[in-house]
Amino acid sequence: MIVQRLAVIGLGLIGGSLARALRSAGAVAHISGYDPDPSRRDDAQRLCVIDRVCDTPAAAVRDADLVVLAVPVLHTVEALVDCLPACKLEVVVTDVGSTKSSVLGDVARACGELPPWFVAGHPIAGTEKSGIAHSQADLFRRHRVILTPHEHQDRAALALVTRVWQAAGARVVEMDARRHDAIFAATSHLPHVLAYSFVDMLARLEGSDEIFPNAGGGFRDFSRIASSSPEMWHDIVRANAASVGELLDRQIGELQQIRAMMHEARWDELKALFERARSARERYLAQIE
Repeated sequence: MIVQRLAVIGLGLIGGSLARALRSAGAVAHISGYDPDPSRRDDAQRLCVIDRVCDTPAAAVRDADLVVLAVPVLHTVEALVDCLPACKLEVVVTDVGSTKSSVLGDVARACGELPPWFVAGHPIAGTEKSGIAHSQADLFRRHRVILTPHEHQDRAALALVTRVWQAAGARVVEMDARRHDAIFAATSHLPHVLAYSFVDMLARLEGSDEIFPNAGGGFRDFSRIASSSPEMWHDIVRANAASVGELLDRQIGELQQIRAMMHEARWDELKALFERARSARERYLAQIE
């Protein structure tokens, strides 16, 4: 048993999947939970994912040894502030947000400094589906979870969160928060911006009612992540706007170069670009998780 009493704030895909994974692994004795959405609280109760579903964050975290803030990234500090008055002194708190510098900055401002018991984390797992009804006990298996320790980090708190994610089947790595945000702006945040933009553009074209029914597998593959939660991805892009914006400018420049190749019939250059991209993806495919 790793945690006697776990509290999950935010009963969505990630929070629900972590609860399922830890229960399946026998790593937790009791799980309480809260979500501001009554329908998610009902789902958590109906599906027996959570032992005790509470009507307030304070009720959920009372007596908890570990609190997991599984909420949209811009709401992390709000959830923390709601919970803290009811937490016991020796509590450990962690989050699952896709940006880490913004979370650490928000927590530091709310608490006066970064508290030793707060562990910033990001599980690199998920689907385009949201809500606890889609949670899976094996969602994190063989996926990375990145923890970004800070200058005041309590090593015992960090070790506890590491063991919890390992019990869920994840591979835990540590990384600087700024480096984390730069990497995921490139590999996750920008791709979601591009997918949303692409689908929105097609939907507004004249004759769009004929485009989508005739789309093939390539369209489904490319556009899949545009089915992700708009609220969550709005928060992520807003929280990591500087890094995403810099890469978006670069992507726009790359597209303009491709347009110039096409306009000037530089087809050999276009083919070479395609070949480089294919080679790069094949080279690193085994590392993509």
